[in-house]
Amino acid sequence: MDRRWLPALAALAVLPWVVPSSYVVHLLVQVLLWSFIYTGWSLMGRFGLVSFGHGAFMGIGAYAVVLLWNFHGLSPWLSIPIGVALAVAVAVLIGYPCFRFGIAGHYFALVTLALTEVVRSVIVALRDTTGGSLGITPNSVLKDGVTWSVQALQFADKRVFFYIALAAWAFGIWVWHRIDKSMMRYAMEAIGSDEQAAASVGVNVTRTKLAITMISAALTALGGALFGQYQQYVNPETVAGIGVSLQIVFAVIAGGMFVRFGPTVGAVFTLLLTEGLRVGIGNKVNALDSTIYGLMLVLFIIYMPTGILGKLAEKLRRARA
Repeated sequence: MDRRWLPALAALAVLPWVVPSSYVVHLLVQVLLWSFIYTGWSLMGRFGLVSFGHGAFMGIGAYAVVLLWNFHGLSPWLSIPIGVALAVAVAVLIGYPCFRFGIAGHYFALVTLALTEVVRSVIVALRDTTGGSLGITPNSVLKDGVTWSVQALQFADKRVFFYIALAAWAFGIWVWHRIDKSMMRYAMEAIGSDEQAAASVGVNVTRTKLAITMISAALTALGGALFGQYQQYVNPETVAGIGVSLQIVFAVIAGGMFVRFGPTVGAVFTLLLTEGLRVGIGNKVNALDSTIYGLMLVLFIIYMPTGILGKLAEKLRRARA
């Protein structure tokens, strides 16, 4: 990350100690974790690789950590890399045939959508192990006066996990920045414009698209693992369902997938929208939140395709000009 952002990062580090309640700290952790996950998706989305399969990668990361801890006592420090590796392997299994045989656009989106549903169905089918649609809770070590455990990555104080989420978010921004300044960006932009033309000038289309997919899947799985550890509960609908994939896509589009902090803005926007609907409407109208999500997604795609932050940056450039 650019050194110019270090003061802002330091200011963020102070937030848990000045906010009025633990609920606000909880919201901050949620924003940082989802921002990290959204940033992982934007690595693909900004180059035209629209994936609805990131719910699957997130679910693999989350469930791998919980199951390895519950049934084998494996610390999250060891199981998180395993979950990330599994997600990357699935990304290769799905991505390589698609990129090798030229499956792109709407067809690639449908393949990834099917992947999410397959992973969710497998989780539900293995209910004796995963808890099925009811979900599963990691075995807690926070009892008998124990308030934290580094080995189990469990902390009673939300402020501890805030710093874990902050580190993950900063790492995601750093990865986004590194790719943005690398030759991979120019190769992906060339591929997005015309794959055949890109291949004719020496770009290995399959390898480049597969590499960005693997990085995106790894970040999403890591985010899912951390999300599961923070929530201390995983459920196929909240970490691996189609709704999760759609939420990721909507948030990144709303915030702006073409700018570094667009996914972060999208996370803040969607969280405020969700909390506002929950407090203001609650369960009075079934599926109202999903309806509003869908309507706003359509409106953003039509009237603000570059997202909130992208639109602000565009207006700022025009004002300077």
